[in-house]
Amino acid sequence: MISDERIKRINELANKSKTEGLTDQEKKEQKRLREEYLQAFRQSFKNQLKSVKVVDPEGSDVTPEKLKDEKNRDQNH
Repeated sequence: MISDERIKRINELANKSKTEGLTDQEKKEQKRLREEYLQAFRQSFKNQLKSVKVVDPEGSDVTPEKLKDEKNRDQNH
């Protein structure tokens, strides 16, 4: 999970970019922070998907095999 400080900094850089522009160093920092944020978001989303179980109206587990395999892979490591 990305810290509140880093999110605050991402927003500061975004606002500064819109108003007065960024230096090359700030642009690099912004890119790095955005990548860090996206990586954390994707990991969180994947973890959330791994906890999903799909059930049809009859109550049968119809979770896609790919998702089941991913869950089993995580449990074995």
